[in-house]
Amino acid sequence: MALDPADFTKCCKDSGLLMVIKCRKENSALKECLTAYYTDPAFYEECKMEYLKEREEFRRTGIPAKKRLQKLPTSM
Repeated sequence: MALDPADFTKCCKDSGLLMVIKCRKENSALKECLTAYYTDPAFYEECKMEYLKEREEFRRTGIPAKKRLQKLPTSM
């Protein structure tokens, strides 16, 4: 049975400092999940296109995506 990557987070929160020992199985499952994404060519292309789009917008406006997505205050 495959573990959900969220299981690693829960295990770490529940185990405290002993997480290194207690969460080995969950950590391995998380690594497998991440490796699957890192080696997927379609996911790589999707991330690349998103990055290039954000870079183009930054070069055009000079405003980073993080700042651009923040909402302006309604009362000034």
